[in-house]
Amino acid sequence: MTVSPEQIDRIVSNQHHDPFEILGCHQITENGQSVWAIRAYLPNAERVSVLCPEQRQEYPMTPVHHPHFFECRIPVAELNNYQLKIYENGHERVIYDPYAFRSSRLTDFDIHLFAEGNHHRIYEKLGAHLLTVDGVAGVYFAVWAPNARNVSVIGDFNQWDGRKHQMARRGNGIWELFIPGLGVGEHYKYEIKNQEGHIYEKSDPYGFYQEPRPKTASIVTDLNSYEWGDNDWLEKRRHTDPLTQPISVFEVHLGSWLHASMEDPPIGADGQPQEPVQVAELKPWARFLTYRELAAKLIPYVKELGYTHIELLPVAEHPFDGSWGYQVTGYYAPTSRYGSPQDFMYFVDQCHQNGIGVIVDWVPGHFPKDGHGLAFFDGTHLYEHADPRKGEHKEWGTLVFNYGRHEVRNFLVANALFWFDKYHIDGIRVDAVASMLYLDYNRKEGEWIPNEYGGRENLEAANFLRQVNHVIFSYFPGILSIAEESTAWPMVSWPTYMGGLGFNLKWNMGWMHDILDYFSMDPWFRQFHQNNVTFSMWYHHSENFMLALSHDEVVHGKSNIIGKMPGDRWQKFANLRCLFAYMFTHPGKKTMFMGMEFAQWSEWNVWSDLEWHLLQYEPHQQIQRFFKDLNHLYRSQPALYTQDFKQEGFEWIDCSDNRHSVVSFIRRDKDPQEFVVVVCNFTPQPHSHYRIGVPEHGFYRELFNSDAREYGGSNMGNLGGKWADEWPYHNRRYSLDLCLPPLAVLILKLDREKTAAERARYNLKS
Repeated sequence: MTVSPEQIDRIVSNQHHDPFEILGCHQITENGQSVWAIRAYLPNAERVSVLCPEQRQEYPMTPVHHPHFFECRIPVAELNNYQLKIYENGHERVIYDPYAFRSSRLTDFDIHLFAEGNHHRIYEKLGAHLLTVDGVAGVYFAVWAPNARNVSVIGDFNQWDGRKHQMARRGNGIWELFIPGLGVGEHYKYEIKNQEGHIYEKSDPYGFYQEPRPKTASIVTDLNSYEWGDNDWLEKRRHTDPLTQPISVFEVHLGSWLHASMEDPPIGADGQPQEPVQVAELKPWARFLTYRELAAKLIPYVKELGYTHIELLPVAEHPFDGSWGYQVTGYYAPTSRYGSPQDFMYFVDQCHQNGIGVIVDWVPGHFPKDGHGLAFFDGTHLYEHADPRKGEHKEWGTLVFNYGRHEVRNFLVANALFWFDKYHIDGIRVDAVASMLYLDYNRKEGEWIPNEYGGRENLEAANFLRQVNHVIFSYFPGILSIAEESTAWPMVSWPTYMGGLGFNLKWNMGWMHDILDYFSMDPWFRQFHQNNVTFSMWYHHSENFMLALSHDEVVHGKSNIIGKMPGDRWQKFANLRCLFAYMFTHPGKKTMFMGMEFAQWSEWNVWSDLEWHLLQYEPHQQIQRFFKDLNHLYRSQPALYTQDFKQEGFEWIDCSDNRHSVVSFIRRDKDPQEFVVVVCNFTPQPHSHYRIGVPEHGFYRELFNSDAREYGGSNMGNLGGKWADEWPYHNRRYSLDLCLPPLAVLILKLDREKTAAERARYNLKS
């Protein structure tokens, strides 16, 4: 086969959809004999020859129609693993010809599943993967760019020259190329040309690792190189229903929990110093802690405080620190600010080995417009809608995924699965679900397009969320999928087979707003707003709710939690203890943001440390001890968590005493004999001889008093507990005469052993 000048020109100008048709080795017949034609396009090469190790011969190549398009004939029956010896710029190098390896990880079935949006592990096919072909090691690259005219792999290995490693188009617009000789650590991007010839340099959408910002290249890595030690944790999780377990989540932004000095370089897993990543211009002396340093410092801290889970603000790669991670460009890459993918695996592994689950914020609702990211990926609106009325969140300056396009939906569904599969995480918290579900979210009239039935619901997004949850729970039972959803969309946390969205938890935004409004007002006015405290129980059983006081409540001029509390300094701390004690006794799982546990005064600043210096002062030490004891009490009392979402788990004693701003209720375990009594006084006025009804006679031990001296309280209480009187009250046969401390929560439990012993002693006397 003779190559025409037009064909060569298409290679030279990077316009060929399948360079393998021209380049590489081709068996042809000349003069009745079978020979091999070897062709190579090598920009900048001065001369080239072919090395055949089996024949131990070298065949010079000659330029054909172009000074850098080389060709030669080799008269052998078989040709295996030949090499190219290249002379350029005064140097000699020997490489394997990438166009001699037409190897693909993609089967026709892979392409079919991807095209219909059902390839759950497409990340094992697309992206950059270590591969050995015919005994030659290298990296296989594959990217979806259906509207591109041409796609090339560029990187340090080819001087970022898109002419040197042109990819071949497969089915459904997937481009692929195996490049021999590459390995872990190679930096690369895709050079994409649209039909008009405009060039876009893009990071790999399925890339597993990326350069620290402000650089944007993807990096080849091996996700199978880490040896996990959490098999026992994963096996236990698989057989556990998390909704019946205590869940107390410590929400953390890894980049601002704590920093280190630039003068103290981080040490990698190999024991060698690493290049530190600076925080920002605001703190030129500071660097981020690495995942391994965070494992050594954050995990013991969280474990001592008694939290069951760490929730990480988005750790997927993002270019701008100020986005807090919520403007993602690398959905398959843990951010390199804190280290490598293997370092993040180590962090998760250490959490599990210390009995702590890991929840990751996941952001499928929008993505930024950065040039190296998903926006206008192949010269068209590929991942986003073309119409800004559907494809753009103007207030955030971001784009909206096109959930109706199968391959885009597949990208996101597989991404959710990926974090559980490769990083062993225990849950996702899905950001801004309401922005996905409603076509008119934060849009004025005329700025949105109704659905096919004329409604405002984004039916494609709802179906996408159902698919995500169905898939991840099918593969990984026992995990968490938490929706940050603030509207009345029905059945958010109901299973998909019942018509729900399939989450198993939903943030209770209504409770959060009501309770913060209530605690922000002067206690005298609370008598007129008792409904703020009690209303949540009217709708609580409609969803599986998580009570969350998150990062969103301590930024943008909202003050930190203790700053919202009224009164003098003592009352602020007492209000804070009262708020969180009520939160931990109210049905629902719990989430709170870092810094709240020691009463940080300032708002959260993404570029600064928490105010750790406050812990030199006794009130902040006391509130930290309060949270430690509260968490351990919560985890030790099944009545506070096993029936969070069942009506049998909660019972009002009295919710109508608005005159005193007092509420009392019972929390029950699955065993009805196991229950705790909770009494909350939301004013600074203490009450002696305050009577509440209780279900059984006996001694009620005071398990917890948020007004205790060790927490900075006034130390009013009930001397360890009270005996119930045979005095009917609140429609119950027995009652307790209690002392209610100011701005405090009491938790009492029937001490059956002491009660039985006292009865035995009484019977003996009788």
